[in-house]
Amino acid sequence: MKIKHYDVFVIGTGTAGKTVAKDCAAAGLNVAIADNREYGGTCPNRGCDPKKVLVGATEVVQMASNLKGKGITSVPEISWKDLQHFKENFTVAIPAATEKELDKLGIVMYHQSPKFIDEKTLSVEGKTVTADKIVIATGMKPLELKIAGREHLLKSEDFLHQPELQDEIVFIGGGYIGMEFAHIAARCGSKVTIVERGSRPLKPFEKDIVEHLTEVSKDLGITFIFNADVTEVELLRTNYRVLYKKNGKIESVKAKAVFNTTGRIPAIAELELEKGNVAFEKEGVSVNRYLQNTTNPNIYACGDVSASGTLPLTPVSSYESKLVAKNIIKGNEEKLDCPPIPSVVFTIPQLAAIGLTEKEARQQDYSIKVEYKSVPNWFNAKRLNEDVYAYKTIVDTDRNLILGAHIIGGNAGEMVNLFVLAMCGKLTTDQLKEMVFAYPTWSKDIKGMV
Repeated sequence: MKIKHYDVFVIGTGTAGKTVAKDCAAAGLNVAIADNREYGGTCPNRGCDPKKVLVGATEVVQMASNLKGKGITSVPEISWKDLQHFKENFTVAIPAATEKELDKLGIVMYHQSPKFIDEKTLSVEGKTVTADKIVIATGMKPLELKIAGREHLLKSEDFLHQPELQDEIVFIGGGYIGMEFAHIAARCGSKVTIVERGSRPLKPFEKDIVEHLTEVSKDLGITFIFNADVTEVELLRTNYRVLYKKNGKIESVKAKAVFNTTGRIPAIAELELEKGNVAFEKEGVSVNRYLQNTTNPNIYACGDVSASGTLPLTPVSSYESKLVAKNIIKGNEEKLDCPPIPSVVFTIPQLAAIGLTEKEARQQDYSIKVEYKSVPNWFNAKRLNEDVYAYKTIVDTDRNLILGAHIIGGNAGEMVNLFVLAMCGKLTTDQLKEMVFAYPTWSKDIKGMV
């Protein structure tokens, strides 16, 4: 059988892989792409987008609850079945639409995870293919817990697509996914427990701001079990028992469903990277500043699977993919110089952050001014009867520039984007305060935060 050759072969059809393939094809290169799952990747099929649709319904419930007795007479109930049906409107068409888009550009598609044979050769769908450049954009997958009974654990995508919501749920892990899903489930009527091995949820985020969210979560009915290592999951007659070690003792909690939300790892196990002389590490495929592999110059990696030191977020995947495409098309012209990246936890209230925490700024020996306030009395929160609204900003006093911004509030996810503009534009706090913003808007509040 004749070996098929391509200028570029992309592994992964999510935000990163799809973008590289499209840009390279548009530049006239002969491109192929492969995926062992439905085309489109995690974010639109089983991640960010469907999650945000589910969150939307809970936002309605929370706002009505806040304003009950203040003009609102009753709080609506969520029909999980109807909500899931609505969510499918956003996900069902993604794979076919993605394939149609790629096909229109003349990109050859494969539906299997390739394996490396050598530095430029892959085996896929029983065929042998070669490529001048191979791009690894396989993203991440859930971390498997090496515990007894792990076969009983459900994954994040199972939560997003479950036809019925169980009335008792345990989430193992209090990171992004665990916290967001816990808030969805609790507002839909489930009794929720989070078992977290650390002393608090959302470890990478500013502690002062996370404390507000922890208290909100408890008020919502979410139970936290901190400093606990899960050791086993047992199947009982009608539910599951989660055993964990805390303070040297084995304790347990029961639930109808148990979700593993401990984190995600680079999806590289199936690729047989060693045969392709592709260096990798715990964080993913090893890359230089051009996002080129450190041991095989024919290989590039972008998105969550690259060990580039950036955050594993969809906007970053898009940013890195554009860089990889440019470097393949024109030669290594552009180095990775990632701008400040915002992160948002879509709980209610939202928690948003960009830049350095106070601890990080002090470790880097900046001369800083820190402003931390709880401001539920500010108009935007008060008019919606929201009792949690707080911020923490870190400013470099030598240059009067913002180093970090951390917000918890109903519109924190939108507000943090204005801090992106300020930080990327290197606006001083004085310049920011001199600007005229519309009133009364959430965005205007950032002038009072610095």
